[in-house]
Amino acid sequence: MKQSFEKCLAIRIEDLSKVYTGANRETVLAVDHLTLSVAPGQVFGFLGTNGAGKTTTIKMLCGLITPTSGRICINGYNVQHEHHQAMCQIGAVLEGTRNVYWRLSAWENLMYFGRLKGRTGRILKSHAERLLRDLELWERRNDAIRTFSRGMQQKVAIACALISDPPIVLLDEPTLGLDIQAAQTVKSWIERLVREERKTVILTTHQLDIAQDLCEHVAIMRKGQLISNQPLSELLHLFQQDCYQIRVRGHLAQPLAHFPPLTTEVEGETTTLSGLFADQDELHSILTALHCWDLPLLSVSKQEPNLEKVFMHVLDNGVAINREEKKREASLISRK
Repeated sequence: MKQSFEKCLAIRIEDLSKVYTGANRETVLAVDHLTLSVAPGQVFGFLGTNGAGKTTTIKMLCGLITPTSGRICINGYNVQHEHHQAMCQIGAVLEGTRNVYWRLSAWENLMYFGRLKGRTGRILKSHAERLLRDLELWERRNDAIRTFSRGMQQKVAIACALISDPPIVLLDEPTLGLDIQAAQTVKSWIERLVREERKTVILTTHQLDIAQDLCEHVAIMRKGQLISNQPLSELLHLFQQDCYQIRVRGHLAQPLAHFPPLTTEVEGETTTLSGLFADQDELHSILTALHCWDLPLLSVSKQEPNLEKVFMHVLDNGVAINREEKKREASLISRK
């Protein structure tokens, strides 16, 4: 039954850990007993601050580094024991366009990586042309990558990850260095990959507005541990009634030490406080405090929560909002 369940998943990570040894023989636990399942045919957001363990996990998924302990299965193939079959299931864009050769042209890169993954002939050339046209690079296909802008290099890296038509795509900061128009092109392209081609996309990004636009499910890591893992709609719904913006005239004379963490913005003589509140009592308490500090109230408005605010709230408060894996697994199995 366990093997059958794993074949229903795009990715299954079990009790995964990675320990590094530093220069002074100090041990660093980069990933701490991570257990995570990713269902196929969705954009899955894998989020966290720098040092959270995201990139280390992605590298273990790609077979670039060996886990200290634990197990990874990709479309049912064990990365350690069935490495070749597992790697054929994925295409990856690592941060910094490290999966392209700068001295080769865009076309030469696609031919090289396509043949490396077993693609040849007209099928390879047709797919390469479609990718370059989709990413608006066809006119520059014969130019060396080193002459491209940072954004164009990123697009070539994405095309190289897709040249073998893998069912799973790992995108580490795919819009890094792209201007607004190019980023929108990549976003639309990711949506089409999932909607029309039913691929699974694992997305890591610090641009949380992009994650909110694209992801159906998000997992949040902090210091190597998974602290939140659930559908994006459910995560946002948890805070739907508790996000407020308060505007007052004047400046705060003292910190809000005994209140929930709030974002403070000052523009001229107006101070705007915004954040998440546990309940109405908490909101009333801060309004009372502002009144006692002789700060005239300008407005109080309820806000629709966005992923950035929820993300910061989860990190700042150490809130573990993990869905029970067994319930999710049972749901996935029932759909099959």
